[in-house]
Amino acid sequence: MRIVIAGAGEVGTHLAKLLSREDMEISLLDESPDRLGDLSANYDMLTKVGNPTSIRDQRDIGVKDCDLFISVTPHETENMTACLIANSLGAKRTLARIDNYEYLLPENRKFFENMGLNHLIYPEVLAANEIEESLRTNWMRYHLHLGNGALELCVVKVRESAKIVGKAFASGVYNHGKYRIVAIKRDQETIIPRGHDTVEVGDMVYCVCPKIYMEYMREELGKNKREIKNVIFFGGDRIARKAATELIGEMNIKVIEKDRALCDILSEKVPDALIINADGSDMDVLKEEGIQDADAFVAVTDSSEANIFACLAAKRFGVRKTIAEVENLDYIPMAEGLDIGTVLNKKTIAASYIYQMLLDASVRGVHNLTSADAEIVEFEAKEGSLITKRKVKDMDLPAEANIGGIVRAGEGILVNGDTQIIPGDVVVLFCKSHVIRNLERFFQ
Repeated sequence: MRIVIAGAGEVGTHLAKLLSREDMEISLLDESPDRLGDLSANYDMLTKVGNPTSIRDQRDIGVKDCDLFISVTPHETENMTACLIANSLGAKRTLARIDNYEYLLPENRKFFENMGLNHLIYPEVLAANEIEESLRTNWMRYHLHLGNGALELCVVKVRESAKIVGKAFASGVYNHGKYRIVAIKRDQETIIPRGHDTVEVGDMVYCVCPKIYMEYMREELGKNKREIKNVIFFGGDRIARKAATELIGEMNIKVIEKDRALCDILSEKVPDALIINADGSDMDVLKEEGIQDADAFVAVTDSSEANIFACLAAKRFGVRKTIAEVENLDYIPMAEGLDIGTVLNKKTIAASYIYQMLLDASVRGVHNLTSADAEIVEFEAKEGSLITKRKVKDMDLPAEANIGGIVRAGEGILVNGDTQIIPGDVVVLFCKSHVIRNLERFFQ
């Protein structure tokens, strides 16, 4: 498969690196030689200095023969124009990064497809959606609906109060059939648990659970429900604006933003929120605005460092739930080590969304997990596919993959070694990012 990516910014570069590990021909186009750097020398990809909206430059990089043209520069108009040109030159599919939410509305989809824009992605909206979900399910670090809600993925940090501390998987303590631990993140290592493994204090556990057993799992993990009513956002960019708009009816929202122009936009877009024109990194400002009374603190400025330290400060003031947007991938392990709460990265969210388009038709969904080098993948079992030939225990699945559950006729079911998968089942797998392609053969 030939893929051309226009824009060597954070999203484009991260996506190009991710796809270069696959058996694909990747070309990266950008106007800046500095942004392209030594990518072609260090990764299996072709780089070219050029203008994404130049017909000549698109022709030179071979857009007419590409299977997918992706434009993810910071400029919406440039992305849409580049995709229209690529479509005219012969690109089979196009995808543009946008920053206008109206374009994503279902009634507008056909309009853009007729123009030659097959897919649109708004990373800030995807990140805002994760913030909303995290605040609503605040006893978890991360929460995801799987199989149209038949199963839930819950990511929780294990404290001393958890009943599962020190329990080995071989002991049978997890054979209750109510939730399944599909992975453990310990320090910087992601572990696919086997019989000899145990759960320890400080681990991040990834659990798959049918909705009816969520309360049972919460009690087993020693987590308490907390109502979130007062939320402070540090930073008023598009992520904060979208999240605040969706949450304002159920929570009291306060946004601290030092840019006066952004404050004016926020006041217009989210009139029921309290907008404060001040520097949220100033401890005196946070105290004056009642940080000690906040139930949650969300840091979404354009500075990863400021977001991390602001969340640390919020923790010192007693805020139980903190969320930080950390766009520097190198900072994510440090942020998790500092125990600041939920960490978001819109690059990985966007890349996961795009990556899903490139997989086999049997893939129903791919969800990137920022806190682990891993994905949750939903495969549909086809008639005659290898996954339906044997019981789970007899499947020669990659060691770095783990089946969490299946959705059969709309019902979420956990699996064990004797489970027989049948055609039509949606199979939920946790796996390291690089083994997804190896899993496809089981479902074809």
